[in-house]
Parts: sequence; structure tokens; C-alpha cells
Amino acid sequence: MYNRNTMKSKTNIRENISAYLFLLPYIILFSVFIVYSLFSGFWNSLFRIAFRSRIFIGLENFFDLFKDDLFVLSLQNTVTFVLAIVPLSVFIGLWIASTVFDKNPKFVSFIRASYYMPTIVSAVVMTVVWSFLLNSSGVIAFFTREAGLGFINFLGDPNLALATVIFITMTINIGTVVILYIASMAGISVDVLEAAEIDGANRPKKILHIIVPLVRSTTIYVVITNIVAVLRLFVIIDLLTGGGPTYATTTLMYYLYGEAFKFGRMGRASAVGVIMFLIAFIISIPLIRAELKKDSKGG
Repeated sequence: MYNRNTMKSKTNIRENISAYLFLLPYIILFSVFIVYSLFSGFWNSLFRIAFRSRIFIGLENFFDLFKDDLFVLSLQNTVTFVLAIVPLSVFIGLWIASTVFDKNPKFVSFIRASYYMPTIVSAVVMTVVWSFLLNSSGVIAFFTREAGLGFINFLGDPNLALATVIFITMTINIGTVVILYIASMAGISVDVLEAAEIDGANRPKKILHIIVPLVRSTTIYVVITNIVAVLRLFVIIDLLTGGGPTYATTTLMYYLYGEAFKFGRMGRASAVGVIMFLIAFIISIPLIRAELKKDSKGG
């Protein structure tokens, strides 16, 4: 008995060592590029950094940020982006996926490919395409003129620019959401849906009371990843509006870029990065805890 237990223990140790050896390259890369960068950002946010000088100032960078009207505006714009893009992406993605997931497999494959195409094309390319569509000689301008509305400057009007960038961002990102929901719904038992039909449930009721609860894990994942993606939004804004007009589309990421690479204020830029991290962390943790609590109770 002793020898058998000893041999089993040694086997478990060898298996654990081999597992950690396979994980070691990822752990090293994660530590260097994520963990170190995270702590470096926190540390740099406590300094006033200009060229070669570093002066420890504690939390002064954070206090200065909230005194800056442009930072407050960029924070408001970022919150608007999150509150608009995330719910719309979830709702539209869920609606599209629930409409087609149980149809003919070839049709489902076509829909998945159609919605996923924009996500495999570079965001730069998609943004340039939208820029051509929205300029004064583009297709959209042609249709607005034909409709008697004249040229509508969607990107140059401060009242329209933010909503326009939100719409374009959502159209570029929605493909991933649709793919994730279709994949999640493919795992739903047909028997459950047929039982609901026998009980008299129509399609809206099946979606609301059966499909939505069963894809809850996917919804939480989509919400968290979309929040992070919106907080990191830069390329689309830079190419379409450059943060304008009159800072109407300036977000925290664009503000961070300006502080770091235009004005050389790396300490303040790091403080903005810390605030962005805290926003994502504060929003994500309750969602993750709710999902873990559900799993611990067996769903």
C-alpha cells in the first residue's frame, strides 16, 4: 500500500511538473508584457516625468486630471461609448443569432461568414472605407442629396460625430458578437426548444425565457470584452475625426495618446491608463463573480 501511494504521488508530481513546463513560456510572456506593464503604469502615474527628469508627486497627476476640462469631457465621451456600444452589440448580436441559429446549416454558415468578414479585415481598412462613404462625394452624401436633405456632414458636425463613430464602431465589432452567440446557441438541446413549443411558447418567449438564460456566460464574456475594446478605441477615432470636431469624439484612449506622445507628459498619461484599468476592473469584477457564483451552484 505504501509503495503504491508513493508511486502515485511521484506520478502526480511528474504530471504537474510537465504541465507547468508547458505553461512556462506563456507565464513568462504574460509576466513581462502584462503584469510588469501594469505595475509600471501604476508606478509611473505617481511621478511627473519630463524627458530625463522624474519627480515623485504622489497622486497629484490624478487630481490634475480631474481639474482638466478636456479630461472630464473625454471621460464623459468614453462612458457614452460604453453605454451605447456594449448594450447595442449585445442586443443586436443576440437578436441576429437567435433568428438564424436553428436554420439550415448552409444558411447559418453563410450568415456567420457574412458578419465575420468585417472583423477579419483590418480596422484601418474598414475605417477608410467608411470615410470614403461619408465624405462629400461619397455614396451616403449622394443618397442624402437625392432625398432632398443636402450634404450631411456626419463627421464634421459636433452633434452628429459621436453618434456616427459609435455606429461605425458597432458595425465593425458586431460580427464577433454574432459568431460567439451562434456558437453558444448551437449547444442548446433541441429537446428543450421542442418541449417549449409543445407547451405553447412562441419564438419570442423561447428566446427570452430559454435562449437568453442559457447563453448568459457568453453574454458576460461579450460585455467584458466589448468594454475593454471600447476603452482601447483609438484607430477608428484617429482616422475618422482625430478626436474632433471640438473634441466631440475625444475618448480616454485618445486623450492618453495626446498626453504621452504629443505633450510628453508620461506621468499623466500613465494616470489615465490607471483610471481606464480601474473602470474596466470595477465593471468586470461583479459580472465575473456572478458567473462564478452561478457555476458553484451548478448553474
